[in-house]
Amino acid sequence: MRSRPSSPSLPTRRSFLQTAGAAAGTLSALTQFPGGVFAGGDSVIKVGLVGCGGRGTGALFNALAADKNTKVYALGDAFRDRVDDTLANVTRSFSSRVDVGDRCFDGFDAYKHVIDCCDFVILATPPHFRPVHLRECVEKGKHVFFEKPVAVDAPGVRSVIESARKAKEKNLCFASGFCYRYDLAKRETIQRIHDGAIGDVVTIHITYNAGPLRAREREKGWTDMQYQVRNWYYFTWLSGDHIVEQHVHNHDKVSWVVRGQMPIAATGNGGRQVRTEAKYGNIYDHHAVAYEYAHGLKVFSFCRQMRDTHFEVSDHVIGTKGQAQLMDHTISGAVTWVYKGEAPNMYQRELDEILASIRSGQPINDGESAALSSMMAIMGRMATYSGQRVTWQEAFESNLTLGPAEYGWDKPAPPVVVAMPGHAKHRAF
Repeated sequence: MRSRPSSPSLPTRRSFLQTAGAAAGTLSALTQFPGGVFAGGDSVIKVGLVGCGGRGTGALFNALAADKNTKVYALGDAFRDRVDDTLANVTRSFSSRVDVGDRCFDGFDAYKHVIDCCDFVILATPPHFRPVHLRECVEKGKHVFFEKPVAVDAPGVRSVIESARKAKEKNLCFASGFCYRYDLAKRETIQRIHDGAIGDVVTIHITYNAGPLRAREREKGWTDMQYQVRNWYYFTWLSGDHIVEQHVHNHDKVSWVVRGQMPIAATGNGGRQVRTEAKYGNIYDHHAVAYEYAHGLKVFSFCRQMRDTHFEVSDHVIGTKGQAQLMDHTISGAVTWVYKGEAPNMYQRELDEILASIRSGQPINDGESAALSSMMAIMGRMATYSGQRVTWQEAFESNLTLGPAEYGWDKPAPPVVVAMPGHAKHRAF
């Protein structure tokens, strides 16, 4: 039986300031682990992609641009047409660096075949599958880049934390897709917050109000499982709901600002006001959550996906001496400052730094912090779905698993149930 990672402690503001940068601790000798085989060399890195959607294909392009000695070696997706589309797209731009041969795989087990034959794996499937895929990468000794969020439920988060710790022992790259951490403007803005430019942080207001994403119409002959995986964004077991799949970026920026401190509790409201048709599955179209922290810090989170409504993505950090806008890269109050430096594409820089870290023998591993940011968003969903005040311990230690008992196109898909706040059977959400 695998041991469960303990619930992370909730440090005081002073204590977590002292632990910044601890993740960059002493690395094991490179000769001990497969993670060091590319250090200091220019050998070809065989890249595999699992999840051939738009984001996965984009990350694959970024990886090829980041290191001239990378090549596409294998592709995998639940659906063959997605694999074929990605292969055609990447071949048009990087024909001399595509060497997939017969290494194109589809189905629920495609990930195993890709991982087996590649050195560096990009995971961009629906988030539900991330914990199992990450565990396989680490067990097989493969470097990995994985999109956010890391999971859709607490058991998945705990699994990823365990995998991140094992990856660190093996000196493997275990890098998440929290791309804002590679944005130079945000790095400098948050560094100035850490240096005291706005005093002590007392409140953070985060917003991701946007329009809806496309919902897939069901086609004749599709089973429930095929339809749900094709239309994955709108089913909580696959996406985690948009507070987890999309708004998690803002949650990660909060975690970055407060140096990894996690909330002690959350309360919230949410529901389905506009997206009520069957094609919208069972996720909400709006969430509002208040997160409580030790020593009085409060974070207020708002997200919405509705057509013809005000668009806003923002992170407003309020301190005792001023305030900062993370998306505008400005500080006002006792200090006035505007970022005027370089602004390279954060998606490209992300893969630039990740592959450079593998080449250096000091691979990036931010898996644990990525898991905790994901857990914070999951905790918010638990609060809005249940209508209850949810503590960090209750959320992190939850044993509720959202996925099906088994996978297969002819297997039963999870029932489509819309969570109703106040109903006892939904308290576990």
